[in-house]
Amino acid sequence: MIKVFEVNITHQVSDYLNDILKNIVSIEKANQKMHEAFGFIHFFDNVEDLQILKETILSSQNIVSEPDRAEYGDFQTNTVLAKKIAFNLTTKNISPEIVIEPTCGKGNFIIACLEQFTGIKKVFGIEIYKSYVWESKFNIINFYLSNPTKNKPEISIIHSSVFDFNFKSILKEDSTKEILIIGNPPWVTNSKLGSLNSSNLPKKTNFKNHSGLDAMTGKGNFDIAEYITLMMIETFQHQKGNIALLVKNTVIKNIVFDQLVKKYAVSDIEKHCIDSKKEFNVSVEAALFCCKLNSNPSFNCTEFDFYNNSTAKVNFGWLANKFVSNLDTYSNVERIDGQCPFEWRQGIKHDCSSIMELDKVNEHFVNGLKEEIKLENDLVYGMLKSSDLKNTVIKETRKYTIVTQKKVGQETNYIKYDFPKTYKYLSKHENVFNSRKSSIYNNKPPFSIFGIGDYSFKPYKVAISGLYKTFHFTLVLPQDEKPVMLDDTCYMLGFDNLEFAVYSLILLNSQTTVRFLQSITFSDAKRTFTKDVLMRIDLLKLAQIIDKSELQKELNYINETYNFNLTLVYWCEFINKMSPIENRQTQLFA
Repeated sequence: MIKVFEVNITHQVSDYLNDILKNIVSIEKANQKMHEAFGFIHFFDNVEDLQILKETILSSQNIVSEPDRAEYGDFQTNTVLAKKIAFNLTTKNISPEIVIEPTCGKGNFIIACLEQFTGIKKVFGIEIYKSYVWESKFNIINFYLSNPTKNKPEISIIHSSVFDFNFKSILKEDSTKEILIIGNPPWVTNSKLGSLNSSNLPKKTNFKNHSGLDAMTGKGNFDIAEYITLMMIETFQHQKGNIALLVKNTVIKNIVFDQLVKKYAVSDIEKHCIDSKKEFNVSVEAALFCCKLNSNPSFNCTEFDFYNNSTAKVNFGWLANKFVSNLDTYSNVERIDGQCPFEWRQGIKHDCSSIMELDKVNEHFVNGLKEEIKLENDLVYGMLKSSDLKNTVIKETRKYTIVTQKKVGQETNYIKYDFPKTYKYLSKHENVFNSRKSSIYNNKPPFSIFGIGDYSFKPYKVAISGLYKTFHFTLVLPQDEKPVMLDDTCYMLGFDNLEFAVYSLILLNSQTTVRFLQSITFSDAKRTFTKDVLMRIDLLKLAQIIDKSELQKELNYINETYNFNLTLVYWCEFINKMSPIENRQTQLFA
């Protein structure tokens, strides 16, 4: 092999190109030759490329290792996997006339399609990385030199950002032909590419129309592959054909979730799970997303194992107006799918753990910088993180946190006068607070935090980790006569009395709730539990259907295990508290 345009080229390809191009100086003639031989449209973009190629293939060069582009979400699909995917599509009677790969990389999918589909008339490969453009071309030539009898459609390998290319131009010319959109778009978010100064980004847009805090704190951060997939669906939804793209599982879930509103003209939505560690050596949950274009909208997705497609693993999607992760098991617990009468809240967010989170060593506080510090106790509270929520009841914390505000936006200048030691400590590290990247802290008082309100200071809390897949809720008790705080990876309900908290704990840890949550959550989600998910638990309905003997049994167990002395004397008051106001008024005058 030799190196040309920063990519390897086989001797078979270099010898062939040297033979047919050595006496050609015109780019028009060179492109004509490549079109006649392999179907390429505009193989050379300019005379310089023609000259460089001719000069390079006359002499051998040392092979230079290509750059690692994994940080850009660029995981090139190996030829074996590409061929398996193309073959699986043939078993579905897919036979495209037009093949489009929006981010074609080294061309492995294009070659797999040329090998498997005999009726292809045109191929379009878009790629921003110039070296990959050339590698795709050379790989295609190598394929045809080894398979000279294979069908040779018109092939366009285009050096362009996927976001700049006009895909509608393909529609204008080939609106009646069956298409296949195939490939492996980047597994990376827009913020990650932005931090790498990548040019392969869409124009700045909040493409899911998030507003306010959602847009600022992460929901406005989207997966590039999701953006590209939706581009392809929106552009080609009314053309006969299919889509088959390798994407992260969360992308497929999001597309199906948005389908209720978008109603894209796609059906037969399928998710074929792959082993990303085996195929790409990355720990990412990913799958092949497939759908049929130009059809009545589907709102559900069938999940398969890519390596054993004989039976479906699970069906997820929409049932009426409810989004469900397992349609089969959901039917047994859908009666509690409603609106929680209490509001679930997220814990404290400060993005400053080295300063705000403390350990207690020999009655002294120590921060994340290993500094031993002296503070007034007033603003220091016990704190729990997701990893702490393992037991059913928690009375003590291993960590502490400084709580600078009682509500979002509250002025913090009072700390200077009321708690001088704490103010001195915070001021010493003011640069750390000022360097917080999130825009939510812009134009806010010094040392501001979020996820704070009256609910934070409720003495009794029922909490769950948003990160862990435990399906288990924890009762959090006061510590040193002060409420315990949770960090922003946790979700909680706050109560003023212990009985209400324990009643809620029993309901939330019931088998009915566990089965319900298992049927509406996704195991590969970044956060298994979110506020949206938890707010779907109708505690009132649960309270109404729970067996009273089971309730008493669980209450007895908690009393014995944790040395409580609770009864069901407040149960009716608890039910009344959760009932809608109009129902309470009816009961008063009944």
